[in-house]
Amino acid sequence: MPALPPLPDAPLVVVLLVVLHVLLNVVTNVALRWSAYGATWSDVVVWQIAGNLAGFVTVLCLTGLLRYLPLGVAYPLTTGLSVIAVQVFAAHWFFGEAIQPAQWAGTLLIVLGVALVQR
Repeated sequence: MPALPPLPDAPLVVVLLVVLHVLLNVVTNVALRWSAYGATWSDVVVWQIAGNLAGFVTVLCLTGLLRYLPLGVAYPLTTGLSVIAVQVFAAHWFFGEAIQPAQWAGTLLIVLGVALVQR
């Protein structure tokens, strides 16, 4: 395997990649939801393309994170934060879906799990 170029300042890059991953994961899920309710085939296709492009960039973000973090940290971190962001922002704010107390409890457990994985 060829030598990789030197890595830039890790903490800043890691934070930026995690934030970008989570935001684009929300975009992916919102776009796919809008696609599911598209009034025309062109609506469906446009939102599918937008959602899949955003999803592709989340994969690139995770790949970039793997240069700085072990898989056992990067994957739970991005997945856990994305679940929370999609549940709270996409489902609740974008679509007005109610978040039940059990779902809030599950969100808290995800936050605790992500915190534990980071140790």
